[in-house]
Amino acid sequence: MLISFGLPVAGTWAEPAIVGQVAARAEELGYHGLWTFQRLLVADGDRPDVVYRSVLDPMVTLGYAAALTSRIRLAVAVINLPYLSPVYLAKQASTLDVLSRGRAELTLGTGWSEVEFAATGSEAAPRGRRTEEYVAVLRKLFTAGVATFDGELYTVPPSRMRPLPVTPGGPPILLGGAADSALRRAGRIADGWVSRSAATLDDVRRGTQVVRRAAEEAGRDPDQVRIVARGAVRSGERDDARPLSGSVEQIRAGAELYAEAGVTELFYDLNWDPLIGGSDADPDAAVARAAELLEALAPSA
Repeated sequence: MLISFGLPVAGTWAEPAIVGQVAARAEELGYHGLWTFQRLLVADGDRPDVVYRSVLDPMVTLGYAAALTSRIRLAVAVINLPYLSPVYLAKQASTLDVLSRGRAELTLGTGWSEVEFAATGSEAAPRGRRTEEYVAVLRKLFTAGVATFDGELYTVPPSRMRPLPVTPGGPPILLGGAADSALRRAGRIADGWVSRSAATLDDVRRGTQVVRRAAEEAGRDPDQVRIVARGAVRSGERDDARPLSGSVEQIRAGAELYAEAGVTELFYDLNWDPLIGGSDADPDAAVARAAELLEALAPSA
């Protein structure tokens, strides 16, 4: 199982210097990839999870990290696809892939925030059809000499997008989602599946089985479909419901449970720790706490 790390994108530790330091040090320590996530708005009067109150743009943050690293993968989980045209995201992802020399990865979701749907003039429905068309448009733009698409929801007149990604066929496209239909879709059409932050170990174990079964039924090699788990880390007090909680030794032991569940890549995400990713966390304490965990949880540790 590959071990990756969530970049500082939420709360007080999401500062330029810290993003750069985490990206560079994670590469030195042998982490496989750096992950971000997307959150646009919080409705006035809402009381969201602390991690959602202040969030950097994921693609811009990955571009910043790309300039400070040379080997580590650069990924986002997830971009909510209804919010923007697939052509626009194709251009962003292709640019990131070119500037990073082939290190970009995408994960797509369909969103859940009503205020974000309203503010972007979008809607998720029909989720399945929208996702399938979106993925098809991305892949055409990543590979075709002349791309054209005439779907129910998206249209691309005969045209070319340049530059093409460095990665042949474009950056890997994974899908999020927790419903059975979303899991089966990931197995059928995507390069893999990424679990959500609230997923339990049992959710991940079951999701892995559904995704791989769907891949096999679609005539694909299920072992080639990636399974990525977002590991929301809570160091300190042990919570038996959270495998990645407690001491460093307990967190690393919890990671082994994800490997046994069939996960191919786990990324430790400290943004979900309120003492690190919280908008009211003490900045110096947050950075010190994060730096200790970055070192202790490294693949080389």
